[in-house]
Amino acid sequence: MKIKRLSLRARIFVAMILLVLLASVLIAAVTIYQYNEEARDYHRERLERKEKAIRKSIDFVIQKTTYPVTTENVPLIFKDKIFDIDAVHSLQINLYDLEGQLLKSSKRTIQRDTTELCLGAEVLNTLSTTIDHRYVLKKEENGQIFQSSYSYITDGKFKNLAILNLPYLENDDFLNKELNEFLLRLGFAYLAMILAAIVFAYFISKYITKSLKTISDKMNETRLEKRNKKIQIESSSEEIETLVNSYNSMIDELEASAVKLATSEREQAWREMAKQVAHEIKNPLTPMRLSVQSFQRKFNPEDETIHQKVEEYSNTLIQQIDTMSSIASAFSNFAKMPAQKSEELDVVYIVRLALDIFNEHYISFEAKEEAIIAKFDRTQLIRVVTNLVKNGIQAMPNDKANPKIIVKVFTENNLVKITVEDNGSGITEDTKSKIFEPKFTTKTSGMGLGLAMVKNIVETFNGSITFTSEFGKGTIFTVAFPKK
Repeated sequence: MKIKRLSLRARIFVAMILLVLLASVLIAAVTIYQYNEEARDYHRERLERKEKAIRKSIDFVIQKTTYPVTTENVPLIFKDKIFDIDAVHSLQINLYDLEGQLLKSSKRTIQRDTTELCLGAEVLNTLSTTIDHRYVLKKEENGQIFQSSYSYITDGKFKNLAILNLPYLENDDFLNKELNEFLLRLGFAYLAMILAAIVFAYFISKYITKSLKTISDKMNETRLEKRNKKIQIESSSEEIETLVNSYNSMIDELEASAVKLATSEREQAWREMAKQVAHEIKNPLTPMRLSVQSFQRKFNPEDETIHQKVEEYSNTLIQQIDTMSSIASAFSNFAKMPAQKSEELDVVYIVRLALDIFNEHYISFEAKEEAIIAKFDRTQLIRVVTNLVKNGIQAMPNDKANPKIIVKVFTENNLVKITVEDNGSGITEDTKSKIFEPKFTTKTSGMGLGLAMVKNIVETFNGSITFTSEFGKGTIFTVAFPKK
């Protein structure tokens, strides 16, 4: 199953909506990324500020203590002061010796994690090798993210005294709340933008493709056999104007070509018709000439059968003259355009009248109404019916067991329809397309102008003629024309 290609208008509409959706997704992604970056920067800077403030408090305690400032005396120096510092800065404080063993902690609990009692080698090595002697370890526990900073505290002579550890919990509840509120507002804003974009895209796509739709409609209406109108579009873009000018130029060239083609076809048709008429006239002239010559050679006034021979010669000449007369009449009837004499008449009566000239017993007539009033030319209607019936008679094989021709008259959708149905030999597939062409015939006699003339008459009165046929079973011709 082939997917139908989208029109230009639909493409513009979809593209604008997708553009708004893509913009909303990108902005949301950038916003989330930016919030995460700000959260990381916030927690890093906050930890640094707290560490700086706590170090000042620790340095102040070391300066004021009466104990000797040594690593072994750290638990005594910060015996009670570590809890005060914790309370002031709201942050747990752990003090380790230079070997990584826990000396003092502000965590008020008996049970401790073994990792809190002793620092790992990674922390000690990193701390001693970095330039600023500071190390921040980040880990996640129970769905919460912790940062632990490690740095040295020194005595008054800047000698390393102990290792300061500050466990810091990254509490993002406030930031997440702010982010969710912002995304919610952004979602409402973009929902409004999408609705506005849909309306805007509808009208802008309609405006953009309006000129193209006009050009498309005009192109679909373009026909070789009629006069085509040029496109007139105001306030169009340069590209549309170029396209319109090209179309209008094409229309001018098409009309010129149509005139030349029509003239050429008419000339060719009349030349072919003249050849056909000349050929048909020559056919009876030959036997006429032979008859006259034979009469001249064999004429003997004293012959007892001279009167009989004269009569035979005369009948032959008269027969050939009648043939030429019928050829001339057929050509004259075809060449003469049907008169535009439109009169109100009873189609049922006229068709029945046309059938009265036929003596064939197998011709029947059916009418669904007693009278059907329509506008047509009386003489031309009789000519149409008689030609169609005559074709049906000629299409009937001589050995047909039950020949039948049925003529029907009825109305359908404000149209008058006449059908002529026969059960004759039918029409072959290769001749169906040529059946209405002038001088085309499948019979051994005649010029093949009957159906061409019928088609010419019917189309003059805005009607149509069609047929269905099955070879060996018969044909149905249908003539349809408006009642008024």
